[in-house]
Amino acid sequence: MGELIRIEPALLELGYQILAVSADSPQMLAQSQSKHKPNYRLLSDHSMQGAIALGIAWRVDDKTLEKFKGFGIDLEKASGEAHHLLPVPTAYVIGTDGLIKFAYTNPDHRVRISADVLLAAAKVALTQ
Repeated sequence: MGELIRIEPALLELGYQILAVSADSPQMLAQSQSKHKPNYRLLSDHSMQGAIALGIAWRVDDKTLEKFKGFGIDLEKASGEAHHLLPVPTAYVIGTDGLIKFAYTNPDHRVRISADVLLAAAKVALTQ
């Protein structure tokens, strides 16, 4: 979230609308929104149907689930679901024509796109 908040003013100035989709339940997102105060819209995909449809959902194995719990991360509490799915880190830049102009997906859930790369892609997308 911090990286996106950093480039948010530039993206908005370029005319983009920012939407973030999370596996957290609407209630958990409300808590996160009040804590971090992003200006962009946070949407819940707690059932993971959107991520499944996009082919970016992955199942957290039992070993990793226990590791997450050791870090204080309770996926079932966060999502309100028992599916143990998370989305692969993904970012899209979508043009006003509704077409995806840029897509980033990383199968390593620990790696996110850099804000500078996303901003550069958004600028290039305006010329396409």
